[in-house]
Amino acid sequence: MARPRVNSQAQKELDKAQDTFDKFDEEIKSLSHDEMGKAPMEEHEPQTKLSSAEIRKAPEIYLKPIKTVYPGCTPKTGKMTDVFNEAFRDQWEFDKKYVRFIAENHEIVGESIDTWTRPYPGVPAEEWLVPVNKPVWGPRYLAEQIKRKCYHVLTMEDHKQTGSDHAGTYVGGLVAKSTRHRLDAMPAPEAQVSFNRKVSNF
Repeated sequence: MARPRVNSQAQKELDKAQDTFDKFDEEIKSLSHDEMGKAPMEEHEPQTKLSSAEIRKAPEIYLKPIKTVYPGCTPKTGKMTDVFNEAFRDQWEFDKKYVRFIAENHEIVGESIDTWTRPYPGVPAEEWLVPVNKPVWGPRYLAEQIKRKCYHVLTMEDHKQTGSDHAGTYVGGLVAKSTRHRLDAMPAPEAQVSFNRKVSNF
């Protein structure tokens, strides 16, 4: 798309805005995953206000993928292009066991979660439609993937960096202020004892 023709003063303002945007973009790219990972997780109130008794009485909803895409194969040889690594067989057997959990959508409250999973090479990609704010049964890898859906809140930290250029003087450096759940999944209360994995809540 061609840039609009403007007078010289307006062009200078556009150039300043472009430089500011480029600097911001570079700062975001310079933030490492380690730095992002240090940002504390924001606490939030659970959306689902069900008692343990209500959860026990809730209907048993078992989720199935609404779409499954299997790994392809090479037409000439018929061999699979993506093969499952048998070294992860025990972990895969553990991850695909069904667990009862409650999913929450923190970005669009009350809207079901439409997500794809493919936890290991060589296994099918699956699309899931997960109801929120009610107990459901689904594979552990689905619950864990939903729980990992977070984003980082960035902010300028005062007095860490000072600089100036033709666009002006600026103070501060871009840092990750906090980590916020976009989606979340929690074990259904009466089932917590069966979710004993050390690296997650499931």
